[in-house]
Amino acid sequence: MKHKVEQQNHTHFAIYKPYGYLSQFINNGQKQNSKKLLGELYDFPKGTMAIGRLDEKSEGLLLLTTDGKISNHICSGTTEKEYYAQVNGNITTEAIELLKSGVEIGFDGKKYTTTPCNACKIETIPEFPERSKKIRDNRHGPTSWISITLQEGKFRQVRKMTSAVGFPTLRLIRVRIGSIHLKGMLIGEVRELDSI
Repeated sequence: MKHKVEQQNHTHFAIYKPYGYLSQFINNGQKQNSKKLLGELYDFPKGTMAIGRLDEKSEGLLLLTTDGKISNHICSGTTEKEYYAQVNGNITTEAIELLKSGVEIGFDGKKYTTTPCNACKIETIPEFPERSKKIRDNRHGPTSWISITLQEGKFRQVRKMTSAVGFPTLRLIRVRIGSIHLKGMLIGEVRELDSI
């Protein structure tokens, strides 16, 4: 007798992850008991997982799904992820060129050279909601904004890359994953998606 294979209906979400939240649903240790988790923002169905991560101090687009295959595909290094970074100082053309060609960063105690990527200075300051923790003001010197689009996603990669070229990141916002954009979303907003 043949068993019918039930088609499982998966659910997918886009979330504007706020500053100060971990990209997870449960605490993995006593130190993190006071940390804010994604489950505080929305009543997600059982089995929902974050696709990749944004570290606690980073903001922006995070995708969630109940489908492990989709999660693995997006994390496999073939999907573009675009970030806007506010950096310390007025970034130079030379620094942008270095970011584009690949820079050496530390990863897992080893040296790692990032793959070539798209990077450019954003001339018009992007409009984002104010962050819950204030960023230093211009009395401490100029800042500038850049766009970096990667297909890889090592731990704290964008922050390490901008530091490697002499312009540390002050604020980091992921604005796009593949064809899904952050545009029009509010901090902490969760949207259910038909597909990813």
